[in-house]
Amino acid sequence: MIKVLLNGCSGKMGTMVTAVSKNFSNLKIVAGVDKFKTKLDYPIYENISECSENIDVVLDFSRPDSLDNLLNYCKEKNIPLVLCTTGFTAEQLQKIDEYSNIIPIFHSANMSLGVNVVNSILKKISALLYTNFDIEIIEKHHNQKVDSPSGTAILLANTIKDSISDKTQFVYGREGIGKREHKDIGIHAVRGGSIVGEHEVIFAGQGEIIEIKHTALSREVFAVGALKACEFMHGKNNGLYNMDDLIENPVS
Repeated sequence: MIKVLLNGCSGKMGTMVTAVSKNFSNLKIVAGVDKFKTKLDYPIYENISECSENIDVVLDFSRPDSLDNLLNYCKEKNIPLVLCTTGFTAEQLQKIDEYSNIIPIFHSANMSLGVNVVNSILKKISALLYTNFDIEIIEKHHNQKVDSPSGTAILLANTIKDSISDKTQFVYGREGIGKREHKDIGIHAVRGGSIVGEHEVIFAGQGEIIEIKHTALSREVFAVGALKACEFMHGKNNGLYNMDDLIENPVS
């Protein structure tokens, strides 16, 4: 049985992960960390350093400011860390990369299998289409999401940018007067209501438009992906892993 510590257990994603974990026969959440003490089937600590249970994997669905405590705890215990939080700064991403030389870390901006299939498609088609198409990304989320644009939108934008040999630039929204430059990759964020998550990549050409869209209908898709990542990371050696690794080497 894989014993999981869930950081951010009282949040919307934390409660969903807890519910979905009951469908995993070889995995169990044995402790949580959150400043809010909701009623769950396991003990909840305000600080990860207070956790006394034996842990195999730490799963994080919280805020970027938890990163240092998570990295230090996992380094001390020599256990894998699955990071599902978005909004990390460039310095924090560098720190994640550095710690992956010491402990196994799984980091993905989106835990949905569908989103990562879309990302894989973009790797294959972006360079082919770029010459004759303008590229725009539109993402939509609920009104409580704190980071903008979403980590997934940035993931998709970086995939497109890295696939194209010409120099491109990100443009976040638009205002004022001026024509669009072909080298622009537009990124637009919409916040409202209870939208779980929508990401659309538009390739707009002369006389034709190609649209690739992913819509999450429930947070359950992210919870399933996160728990599968915990299964995947159990017993792994140090290194930096992501959804591509999981998709290519699924846990049986």
